[in-house]
Order: sequence, then structure tokens, then C-alpha cells
Amino acid sequence: MQQIDSYLTIKKHSEGFFKDRGSKFFAYAIPCENEDELKIKINALKEQHHSARHCCYAYRFKPDYSVYRVNDDGEPTNAAGKPILGQIDAKNLTNTALIVVRYFGGTKLGVGGMMNAYKEAALNALNCAQIIECTIDDTFHVQCGYPEINTVMRFIKDLRVTIIEQKLEIGCDFFFTSRQKNTQIVLEKFKGLKNIHIKKLP
Repeated sequence: MQQIDSYLTIKKHSEGFFKDRGSKFFAYAIPCENEDELKIKINALKEQHHSARHCCYAYRFKPDYSVYRVNDDGEPTNAAGKPILGQIDAKNLTNTALIVVRYFGGTKLGVGGMMNAYKEAALNALNCAQIIECTIDDTFHVQCGYPEINTVMRFIKDLRVTIIEQKLEIGCDFFFTSRQKNTQIVLEKFKGLKNIHIKKLP
């Protein structure tokens, strides 16, 4: 079975809008990775839309898609947060939050109407977003002496990894990242070499 070491998310903030029988739904798709980051965005939107009736949202976090939550903010249970999350999941996204702000237009939409409105607003925001693929990487630290630098640099080039830092002092230290599915290949490449030590960082 092939190891999955990438995920989809959105590159930057995008917006959508939907209107039904006077009620207005302003949707905001936001790339973020945790609730603390999201709370700042929600508070800013609540300030911006201080007269709105509801500020509902959903999110999915983590590269393995394992963390999610929905919030109906006073709407009937599952009438807002669940259809919002459904749009995130339909596009197979993570590290993504969707917030939908509702201005009540005076006419009740019913649960079905509300679910459709929140869904359409959320979908409009995501349709305006740029979806990108991110790799899940491991980070490595290689230590060697000056005579081994050329060997290490040749291996790094062969493996097509990304150097994030190098220190050439008393000894030589290289820090680089590689896609998670190639971790064993990287470790095997450096295995058993004299005066060259590699370890995967937590």
C-alpha cells in the first residue's frame, strides 16, 4: 500500500456570497492550522459584521485530516456547521476553515432552506479559492567532518532534498527535509558511512 504523504489545502483567504429570501450569507474560506489562529479570524469577522445574527463555521485540521469541528452558533443543530464542513470534505481539504456570517432577512428559511444556503455560500467561497497540494516532510540532521563534505553534498543532490540550514564550523552540520515516503531511502543512503552521521528529527 502506497504511503500518503501529501494533502490538499487552500493557498489564501477567499470569499463567497449567497442570498435567499432576504437573508444574506457571507462566506470566508481561510487557510489555518489550529483553533487559536481561527479564533482571531472569527473575532475579526464578528467585529466587521457586528449586526449579523449568526456566525457559523466548520474546520478540518492536520495533514491526516483527523481534527474537525462544526459550530451552528444558534441555528438549528446541524443546519449550518454540518453543510459547511461538507464542502470542505467534498474538496478533500484540510488545514482549512470556513466561516459563514448570516444576516436574517425577516423570512424563515426552514431547516432545509438554511442547510442549502450555508452550503451554497460555503461552496461559493471555496470555488474562488486556489487549492494547493502540500507534502508531508521529515527533517534530517547530518553531521560530518570537512573531508566528507563533498560526499554529503553529492548525496543531498542525488536525493533531491531541500536544505534548510547548514553550519560549517568545527564540524559540519546539514539540515534538510524530504518527503515522508522517502525517509527510509534517505536513511539507507547515509547508513554505515565513516564520519557521517544522520538522524531524523522529531
